[in-house]
Amino acid sequence: MSSSTTVRTARRRTLRIAAASLVAAAGLTLTACAGSNAADAKSAGHSNSAAAEAGAAGWSGLQSTGAKAEVKAGTAPAANGSKSASPVRTQRLADGVSTAEITKLGDQHYRAKIVARGAVLATLETKGHDDGLDANDMFVTLTLDGQVHSWMGGGQQGPGTFKLAGGWTAKVTKLGELRYRAQIIGHDGVAATLETKGHDVGLDANGSYIVLSSGGVISAHA
Repeated sequence: MSSSTTVRTARRRTLRIAAASLVAAAGLTLTACAGSNAADAKSAGHSNSAAAEAGAAGWSGLQSTGAKAEVKAGTAPAANGSKSASPVRTQRLADGVSTAEITKLGDQHYRAKIVARGAVLATLETKGHDDGLDANDMFVTLTLDGQVHSWMGGGQQGPGTFKLAGGWTAKVTKLGELRYRAQIIGHDGVAATLETKGHDVGLDANGSYIVLSSGGVISAHA
């Protein structure tokens, strides 16, 4: 074999070895990348799964505590971080037409909107005391614990002294324009005092519900 032939053969072997090395290196690189991508995908899949599980657990918790209903009713935090009030319940009133939409605003703090045929006719609100309303001879009270009681008729026009349901006596006195006072008297004397200051007032007297209107009409239901 001539020297030129020997040189060419050596070069071919060198090229083949170099090519094989490149292929092997490329294969290692691809394997490393594939392993990295698989790990990333596995990690991402685990994170998404965990997030999904956390979301499902959170939603389940909301449902179990009744918070879902509250969110639908509007108790989700507002944009400014405060919570908006939500209707607690709706209750049919004694006239058979009106309803009370009762909302809890805080501890012993409730609001009741009197609604008829889609229109809000009046609003009652407890602020440390019961509230009441004379709505065209339908009397309504809202108590500190958010209970609404309504009845029809039974109004007596003050001033004067009147017997009330539940064994109470009311002494109604006129103080001025749209201003009356009613002393609620029991066996032990004056148990409570109602006073109108331009608006009706109400009272829960141990299970007897009393309303005094700004026009001096008093009615009770037990």
